[in-house]
Amino acid sequence: MEERFVATMIQCYFIAFGVMLGGSFIGSIGAFIAGDAPFTHINRIAKSLRIWAIVAAIGGTFDAIYNFERGLIEGSTMDMIKQIFLIITAMAGAHTALLIIEWLIQEEIQ
Repeated sequence: MEERFVATMIQCYFIAFGVMLGGSFIGSIGAFIAGDAPFTHINRIAKSLRIWAIVAAIGGTFDAIYNFERGLIEGSTMDMIKQIFLIITAMAGAHTALLIIEWLIQEEIQ
């Protein structure tokens, strides 16, 4: 794989990671100010942010769908494989952040 694609994969991982951690912890500040339990809200926010972290990391869904379409119709399988790797990398970043959140709040997120 080319060097630029590896850099994009690393960025994808950390974007998903940052969206999960940042969104969960910053979102729980609102719960704290409102007088609710922030750890419960971190749990709830982390569950709902998983898919959005992946979408944000890969740059939106339409680009991914376009690359899959181009891979199927034009026979450009390398673009399709690259897009699959980006999605897997983003999923790994979101999952790593979820594990860290579980570790910090000492509660299992389902």
